[in-house]
Amino acid sequence: MTERGSSASGFPMTEDRASALPRFEDIAEEWDLLDDWEDRYRLLIDLGRKLPAMPEALKTDATLVRGCSASVWVYPTQDDAGKLRFAADSNAAITKGIIALILTIVDGRAPAEILGEDIAARLAPFELSKQLSSNRTQGIPNMIALIRATAGRLA
Repeated sequence: MTERGSSASGFPMTEDRASALPRFEDIAEEWDLLDDWEDRYRLLIDLGRKLPAMPEALKTDATLVRGCSASVWVYPTQDDAGKLRFAADSNAAITKGIIALILTIVDGRAPAEILGEDIAARLAPFELSKQLSSNRTQGIPNMIALIRATAGRLA
């Protein structure tokens, strides 16, 4: 990771904070190879474990995603090149994996690129709503909306 400065919170703005995460396309390919939903759950949980640690100080009411059954925090920053970087965490392993999956689509992209991306359509082949409880998936649109709103303010 290349240091790019710090946000007002002291959270480092890095050039490639999500570089610990695999590429979205690689995750999708691995997902398709898995026949068993238990293996797919493990893939999501492992993906969540690869998220860089989010400082506790950033887990505030202001960064909490509304409408999720689990607690999910998303903290956006913008680097010197204008690209958005997101720190995220959840208190539920599968939900943390879902937000990590979403970040593989948007992290490190310009706000206009994020606004042009149909995040829900990219997630559709994972069929999360068919296999996970509605409690696990009800917050996904809210996670996406928060990311898009951030991109919209900064575009």
